[in-house]
Amino acid sequence: QVQLAESGGGLVQPGGSLRLSCAASGIFFNIYNMGWYRQAPGKERELVASISSGGSTSYADSVKGRFTISRDNAKKLVYLQMNSLKPDDTAVYYCNSFILGTYRPLHWGQGTQVTVSS
Repeated sequence: QVQLAESGGGLVQPGGSLRLSCAASGIFFNIYNMGWYRQAPGKERELVASISSGGSTSYADSVKGRFTISRDNAKKLVYLQMNSLKPDDTAVYYCNSFILGTYRPLHWGQGTQVTVSS
C-alpha cells in the first residue's frame, strides 16, 4: 500500500521560511516523478513544484526563486524548501507521486497546513 506522509507545516511570518518533508512508503520511489501541490480556501489545487526521477525540477511561476524541491532516494523523501514566504502562500500543501513516466497525479498525501501571517 502506497503512503505519502507530509510534515513540516505550520504558522510563519511573512518573509520567513519552512521546509516540508514527504516520506514515501510502499512505492519503488526512485523511478517516480514526485511533486508538491497546494490548495488555498476557495481555490483549485495547483502544482507548485515537481521533480523527475532523474532530479530535473520545475516550478510554478508564483514560487520560482523562492521554493526549492529536492529528493533523497535513499531515504525515500521529498522536500520543499520555502523561503520568502508570502500570505498568498497560505494553503494546504500535498505531496504526490505521478503515474510512471508522466506528470499526471497518482498518489496523494493527507496534506499539511502552511499559514503565512503576522
